[in-house]
Amino acid sequence: MPERTTYEVPGLTAPVEILLDPWGVPHLYAAGADDLFRAQGFNAARDRLFQLDLWRRRGLGLLAEVFGPAYVEHDRAARLFLYRGDMTEEWRAYGEDVERATTAFVAGINAYVDLCRSGGAVPPPEFGLLGYEPAHWDPSDVARVRSHGLQYNLRDEVARALTLREHGPAAEDLRRRREPAPHTLRVPEGLDLSVIPDDVLRDYDLATTPPWATAAPRQGLDGSNNWVVAPSRTATGRPLLANDPHRAVTLPSLRYLAHLSAPGLDVVGAGEPALPGLSIGHNGHLAFGLTIFPIDQEDLYVYETRPDDPYAYRYRDGWEPMTRVTEIIPVRGAEPVETELTFTRHGPVIRRLPEKHAAFAVRAAWLGPGMAPYLGSMDYMRAKDPDAFVTALRRWGAPGENQVYAAPDGTIGWRPAGRVPVRPGWDGTLPVPGDGRYEWDGFLDLDDLPSRRNPEQGWFATANEMNLPLDHDNDRHTVTYDWYAPTRHDRIAEALAARDDWTVRDCVRLQTDTVSLPARRIVPLLDQVEDVEESELAFAIGLLRNWDATLAAGSAAAALFEIWYRRHLRPALYTQAFGGPVPPRVLPAEDASADARVDLELVDRGLATPELLGTTLRAAFAECEDLLGPDPDTWTWGALHRAHLVHPAAALLDAAGGAPAPAWTEVGPAARGGSGDTVGAAAYGGDFRQTAGATFRLVVDVGSWDESLAMNAPGQSGDPRSEHYADLFEEWAADGAFPLLYSREQVEKHAVRTITLAPPG
Repeated sequence: MPERTTYEVPGLTAPVEILLDPWGVPHLYAAGADDLFRAQGFNAARDRLFQLDLWRRRGLGLLAEVFGPAYVEHDRAARLFLYRGDMTEEWRAYGEDVERATTAFVAGINAYVDLCRSGGAVPPPEFGLLGYEPAHWDPSDVARVRSHGLQYNLRDEVARALTLREHGPAAEDLRRRREPAPHTLRVPEGLDLSVIPDDVLRDYDLATTPPWATAAPRQGLDGSNNWVVAPSRTATGRPLLANDPHRAVTLPSLRYLAHLSAPGLDVVGAGEPALPGLSIGHNGHLAFGLTIFPIDQEDLYVYETRPDDPYAYRYRDGWEPMTRVTEIIPVRGAEPVETELTFTRHGPVIRRLPEKHAAFAVRAAWLGPGMAPYLGSMDYMRAKDPDAFVTALRRWGAPGENQVYAAPDGTIGWRPAGRVPVRPGWDGTLPVPGDGRYEWDGFLDLDDLPSRRNPEQGWFATANEMNLPLDHDNDRHTVTYDWYAPTRHDRIAEALAARDDWTVRDCVRLQTDTVSLPARRIVPLLDQVEDVEESELAFAIGLLRNWDATLAAGSAAAALFEIWYRRHLRPALYTQAFGGPVPPRVLPAEDASADARVDLELVDRGLATPELLGTTLRAAFAECEDLLGPDPDTWTWGALHRAHLVHPAAALLDAAGGAPAPAWTEVGPAARGGSGDTVGAAAYGGDFRQTAGATFRLVVDVGSWDESLAMNAPGQSGDPRSEHYADLFEEWAADGAFPLLYSREQVEKHAVRTITLAPPG
């Protein structure tokens, strides 16, 4: 018999039943929507309370209140990027009942917080370790927090400006590809690149990056894969939808799987635990999934400030005062800190240089009404057919997403969604003067973006690549010029086009595919290296020539190739192209999702000479010996490339100089295949630790819903005491999946625990 637990939850009008399956997925059954979302909030807190509390505190600028003075600057920065507009307009932007659902969801969180505070439940151990209690939420917290989403493309335009200033256009072309090509960079009239300080994004980075860096590698490495397959290309004659979003590899997982069922709604899939509803999954009528469509939703504005008043900036024909807001930041163990936040008509001021009569502010579409990350999914998750889904996407604001969908009648489609600023006469690739010459003129209509339905080829895939069709006028309807590399998409397309008998399991295998397309291009270059007399170099060439370009965890050749390509060949090619030592600003970020296009273009230009190939491979072989030992027969890529998850509490404890972190603050390491170039994305840094990838995966068998498969690592729960805290880690590392159950019959058959939420009394 399943274990049974009952909680009393104030505000419920009828009991809610939660059935937990063996993989920790909660299936919630309620008599009405209000009770359902209240139960969703309560259950999210039951499994992820510390994660929820940290999410809220980081977003609202309340970390110092419980962690002390070291977090005051983070709090100040976060407050700059809160939504500060009218809440009535904000709630209206999402749809009729999103405010009501969010209010119920937050009431559920607060009910569990009260239970912990009253002794009816024992809080997760993080609170005891760090010495504070979980806080209550306000419904507006969910909508006002904006800095946890994925933002584009402020960092790109600032990096571009600094590269142009210091090294010129050729260096910028080496640093970053712009698409659609050709695209000519033009420094906006009136912009003085010399006035932009190197640290202009300090406050922006503080606001958008977790301060516990060892537990959550920096953002900006995030991509995703998704695809839909028509019945003509599947073994069952039913459509398939696959989605594996890539984010930082964290403990606990960013996403949380749940099944929400009430009259008029029966949806299963994943969302973020701090938000009501779900954003990826299916509702028994339609399957839906998303990947980043990197809309340029940000600009850096550079102002001339008045010599006698650094809080006034030139605008049009006069001077306009900045808005100054004073706030109090509570600080644990110290006096509260009074801080001033400054805003222009365009957005928060992130840097002021009074001595240079300059200031800098961020204009971000995601600071407007209806732009809380992923909250727009509350509307589309109810869609009963493709047309209703596409219509609901008109409410989607941020982040920009490639939305794909599939219906049991065989319909498959793609529709990008998100608010695209209209920039008359300029393209957003560089910062601009804030004097009124460079304003936005509203947003593109959704119909100005391309879309596809039932493509003739029988499938459609996205992987953050430049997927604007040839007839899209990006100069007129500019989405962005900064896209991810096409490598993952090219490999997915190669695989999908090759067969017409796809199954759910096949899609899981493709999601975890570790074939390296750059390796396929680069290894044949070794045929140029002739008359090799050194045994080590000859052995290295032979090892790579006999390799299938798969970055398997157990492969010696994969280890040699990755060390050669990333740590020796790529830097050498850049040095050749640059004509000397390459500035760090120009080199690709070591832990970023890779872009091999620049490397391959340098190869095509003839820079990969036989001498350079031999010299760099010789050095790589020696490094492999240092890292993995003298016997190549014992080398494996997974011995270097590992997933090692660290809980934020470890960094918080370390920063406080407190007790050593408990063992549960680490999960792993586990050997991993792949890289940032592979469909099974596994970006890594200088220590080879995986920094980003897909810890959540989903493949939906559209129409035979119980045949769907999913993964969420390291586990569904964020509570270290739970059996579901890290129970999926090893299976995830081995590229496995589990059934995502949907029908009540199958859920009841597999249920291992029943939780009843009842009205008091």
